[in-house]
Amino acid sequence: MTRFRAVATLGLVTAALLATTACGADDERAAAPAAPAGVTVQAGSATSAHVMWRPAPSGDDVTGYDVYRGGTKVKDVPARTNMTDVTGLAPSSRHTFTVRARGADGTVSPHSATVSVDTPAAVAEDRDPPARPDGVRGGSDGARAARIAWDRAPDGQGIVSYDIHQGGSRIHSVGADATSARITRLRPGTHYRFTVVARDAADNTSPASRTVEITTPHGPGDDPDTAPTGLRATTRAADGGYYIDLSWLAPRTGGEVPEYQIHLNGKFATTLVWGAEAPRGRATYSVYAGRTAGEPLRVKLRAKLPDGNWGAFSPERAVVTAPADPPARHGT
Repeated sequence: MTRFRAVATLGLVTAALLATTACGADDERAAAPAAPAGVTVQAGSATSAHVMWRPAPSGDDVTGYDVYRGGTKVKDVPARTNMTDVTGLAPSSRHTFTVRARGADGTVSPHSATVSVDTPAAVAEDRDPPARPDGVRGGSDGARAARIAWDRAPDGQGIVSYDIHQGGSRIHSVGADATSARITRLRPGTHYRFTVVARDAADNTSPASRTVEITTPHGPGDDPDTAPTGLRATTRAADGGYYIDLSWLAPRTGGEVPEYQIHLNGKFATTLVWGAEAPRGRATYSVYAGRTAGEPLRVKLRAKLPDGNWGAFSPERAVVTAPADPPARHGT
């Protein structure tokens, strides 16, 4: 009887361990990012498509996205980007796309919903761009969005899509039948400048439309502060010169901050662009300060925000390059 109870107890312990292991496996699977939402695709030309999706929530630990055409991965996109062009497509064909998110621990999300697009027919060699879009106008659509509209193009221009540009970058694309677009992920109380460009099947682009300027209003509880915080600065001598070692915390922008401007004594000194993923938590960087010892300096920096605008400057920090070495003493 005693032996039976021991065996039974061992079985219960084994079952408990198996259950714990199974829960651990479920926890690992649950740690994978959620599938990207809001995936759309728009033909850019006879041989290209523009895929877009909503960025992961700021609390999700997403390090990048994989874009698939059918069952083949065709693009590897960094976390700060939520759109990409896929080229080399066959004209007059249907193409399907999905997107997956990559987690910091190597996990990968399920595929997003599948979206499809039909590329237009190929055209004879054509180097004539479409006419620039006319009648471009717009206005804010709440504190974090704007709506841009334009006049319908005359027939015969072969337009396939319209691209909306802001801050020198394309931020959205819509089909040839569209005469408006809603731009999201904007910041409250911010001034924006948008232009619209038409694209034809041969991938020619029109001149940019006139610029439409829009200022988003402040919403209840909106925090307009976009400055880096916790800036620290110290100096050191190295390689015959002096450097300022900086560290700071990125502003909470709802996305990754890939670029900073650094100013010394109120003047632009250098641009810092992270070559890979931006650091999480406290960032560090060393900026060259010159060859003069004992020189007082003031340093500050600002971040390029996900909407393409520059944020506010951090508070300045005052430093002094190390004093010159004292003359050597010689014994008598």
